[in-house]
Amino acid sequence: MSQESGLKTFRDMGGLWENHDVIDVATPEAWQRNPELVLQFYNERRKQLIETKPNAGHIGIAALGNDFDVNIITQNVDDLHEKAGSKKVLHLHGELLKARSTVDPDLIYTLDHWELETGDKCEKGSQLRPHIVWFGEPVPAMTEALSITHEADIFVIVGTSLEVYPAAGLINYTKPGIPVFVIDPVRPKISFKNIEYIQEKAGKGIEILTKELEKLK
Repeated sequence: MSQESGLKTFRDMGGLWENHDVIDVATPEAWQRNPELVLQFYNERRKQLIETKPNAGHIGIAALGNDFDVNIITQNVDDLHEKAGSKKVLHLHGELLKARSTVDPDLIYTLDHWELETGDKCEKGSQLRPHIVWFGEPVPAMTEALSITHEADIFVIVGTSLEVYPAAGLINYTKPGIPVFVIDPVRPKISFKNIEYIQEKAGKGIEILTKELEKLK
């Protein structure tokens, strides 16, 4: 979803960041082994995000909120949906612009700067970590995501390979018979009824989707 804004995914980077495998910067084990490297990685991502603007896809989805009750479930950790004006955004994998306590996961802080450093502590005195769901960690927001999915009258999937679980499994919890749209330049290999594929990038795809949804109003 955010590629057109210039933000790269791990897949875009070939699973590497400055010759470090994702296992070295995005797992609990990496945090225990080298927290300075992990903090540096997310500081760089955060610095880039602060200078990044929403693309046509984000803006188009926000505009749909004028005519539909739009709930966004995103695997992205950026805030570009919010910057575009969307109000109901559920971040499955955490938020880059937040940090949380390493002893109390309910202590979450919004950062007003891009650097998170060793020695930055929560009110209980423990080191702050990125508010990110790392590989191998549970996804606390999945329960809410399942509820949103089950209640949806229209389900739209944008810019994902549908290979990363548990998010990829959400489609299986939609109500039978509802319209399902998949927007991606590469057609995902899934077998599901009532799917309409829009093989475009997010910006152009949301433009086409908007015209299709006009027919359903």
